[in-house]
Amino acid sequence: MRLPRTRPRSLAGQLFAMQVVLIAAVVAGCAVFAYASGSAQAEETAARQVRVAALAVADSPSVREAIRTPDPSAVLQPYAERVREDTGIAFVTIMDTERVRWTHPDTSQIGDTFLGNTAKALRGQTFTETYTGTLGPSIRVVTPIRDGGRIVGLVSAGITVDRVSSQVREQLGALALAAGGALALGGIGTYVINARLRRHTHGMNAAELSRLHDYHQATLHAVREGLLMLDGRRRIALINDAGRELLGLGPDTEAVGRTVDELALPAPLTGALLASESRVDELHLTADRVIVVNTRPVVGGEQRGTVVTLRDHTELQALTGELDSERGFTQALRSQAHEAANRLHTVVSLIELGRVEEAVDFATAELELAQVLTDRVVGAVEEPVLAALLLGKAAQGHERGVELVLAEDSLIDDGALPPSLAQRDLVTILGNLIDNAVDAASEGPEGAEGPAESGAAVPGPRAAGVPAGRARVTVTALADERELLLRVADTGAGIGPEAADEVFRRGWSTHGAGRGLGLALVRQAAHRNGGTVELDAGPDGGARFTVRLPLGDRTAKPEAAGARAKEVTA
Repeated sequence: MRLPRTRPRSLAGQLFAMQVVLIAAVVAGCAVFAYASGSAQAEETAARQVRVAALAVADSPSVREAIRTPDPSAVLQPYAERVREDTGIAFVTIMDTERVRWTHPDTSQIGDTFLGNTAKALRGQTFTETYTGTLGPSIRVVTPIRDGGRIVGLVSAGITVDRVSSQVREQLGALALAAGGALALGGIGTYVINARLRRHTHGMNAAELSRLHDYHQATLHAVREGLLMLDGRRRIALINDAGRELLGLGPDTEAVGRTVDELALPAPLTGALLASESRVDELHLTADRVIVVNTRPVVGGEQRGTVVTLRDHTELQALTGELDSERGFTQALRSQAHEAANRLHTVVSLIELGRVEEAVDFATAELELAQVLTDRVVGAVEEPVLAALLLGKAAQGHERGVELVLAEDSLIDDGALPPSLAQRDLVTILGNLIDNAVDAASEGPEGAEGPAESGAAVPGPRAAGVPAGRARVTVTALADERELLLRVADTGAGIGPEAADEVFRRGWSTHGAGRGLGLALVRQAAHRNGGTVELDAGPDGGARFTVRLPLGDRTAKPEAAGARAKEVTA
């Protein structure tokens, strides 16, 4: 039977075990060092204590006077015992130069020979030694007694090794108590710290954390969505490669640690990133892209930061624009087919009534009317994408009662536009401008609110050449050696000068929610190609938008233009 695989100990558990072992080793080492140091210090203190006692006895005048008497022991024994008791040492032995004792704690040893070395003392030196005498091993000091420069006796004061050891054992008990307290305190502190670490690491072990970090790094670089993490002070804590690309930050730009308002992003986007509340699927524009922003605050007792995801909406916006255009073309074709059927029925009815000449005149007039704009557009604009766009928008405008007119000075020769100028950008610019102009013209100058992306419009005077109630959009498309000029003017209510800058801001519209993106995309596409967009009053009293795009290298490779076109919105 296969045994279940045990899970490795968590990182916090491993650290706890290592820290406990380390603390125990440190405490034990300190205890051993303290014991050894205490033992040496106790022996040194004992030697110093007996040395002081021996020297004091040897220098006492009463000791010298007692030595001169016939029975020195009678005087010196009581004196030596008092000194021994007062100093707390083990013995004070006074002897003659022949090592015969005059004093001893055990009175039966008086008169016997001193056990120990005396040669140095007889030469006038004071020395310390450890020697086993009648009281056992002891630390003793031997010093001479002088009387007028002559050595008349010797003094030995000592303390037993057992007494020194007992003192060390007493200190060792206190040391062990302190060491145990330090070990317990260190263990408790380590447990508290590791419990906190366990919460932060979610009980994972080192291998799991390492694997999680590797997955984290791989995910950040692999995911196509931009990921941005802000700390509580709105500084960038993390940003992946896609986030840098969508925000227009180069790979060499230092972003981590900077605040969002230092990145020079558009004001609406900066406001969305700095918002304390959640944002869901908000559209924002940068200089080159349309991005979808989602934000969610990270809250744990207090606001700790914000997680931001960024999705590139540029391609989807382009496809949406193309789909809208195709839908408009389909509706226009459906309407034209319906009108063509009505006209055909009219011709057939006239023939059935025998009015053949009137039927021919009616059919000829209709064909000429339908062919005039087509011939005008095809003759002046040889760029097929722009020509098709103009014809389609003319059909859409006709359905809404708006006449689309191509200005007389319009001219774009075949090959005048370089491949580097993306066709989607042209569709974005001209298509949105015409759609807004048709909206404004269909609403009329009286009481209208301006184009689709406008705000409160200011009614302007209608040109004298425009019949009352005739809605018209005039388009100028002109390319020369230096630039492409696209101009769209309408007969609507116009836009006041105070709103000239606001119309290009995303979300600024008078047509309800979900609008207000067209003119922002126009300016973005123009900016992407190094061009400009201007707004002024048109000759028919409405608004007039003028776009100028510089024409660069006309020999650029088509594949480069196609790659660039993928980033353009429609």
